[in-house]
Amino acid sequence: MLYLKALHIIFIVTWFAGMFYMPRLFIYNTEAQDKSPEIRDAFRAQFAIMLQRLWYGITWPSAIITLVLGPTLMVQLGYWSQMGEAHNMWLNIKLGFVVLLYAYHYSLHIIFKQQCAGIFKYSSQQLRIWNEIATIFLIAIVMLVVVRQAISLVWGVLGLVLFIVLLMSAIKIYKNLRKDKK
Repeated sequence: MLYLKALHIIFIVTWFAGMFYMPRLFIYNTEAQDKSPEIRDAFRAQFAIMLQRLWYGITWPSAIITLVLGPTLMVQLGYWSQMGEAHNMWLNIKLGFVVLLYAYHYSLHIIFKQQCAGIFKYSSQQLRIWNEIATIFLIAIVMLVVVRQAISLVWGVLGLVLFIVLLMSAIKIYKNLRKDKK
């Protein structure tokens, strides 16, 4: 049982590592489009290799293994049969965040496919904001799993909203600093 739990955590970490780094590569790839044709083409070729290796070699396999190990642990730990009970409401909320996390993962897959095809629909600033979504999910899910009933839903939501406001403020400040540097 502990080995399954350890593997689940390991693959969650590697999955998140991929979801944290993919948007950074999207940003660099998008910004490379403003370079001269020779530099742009060289960057694009290199980013295509990096994106594919990260996405298909680490991120997707980790997402799949996490998806297999999660329900397996739920059954082994007896959570599956207790999902509707009031004292396990944290689990239902966590699973809701996990479903949204897989939707986010799929949105990254769409951007990945677009960029591999040479389609750049989003600005680097939009991608910077999108990059932080995984952070929000990570904090929400870890807090739900670790704190569970010790935190009220209202305080948890307020804390998450405050974190999002601070995160978006930091992105705006960074954008202004970059603009001032130029």
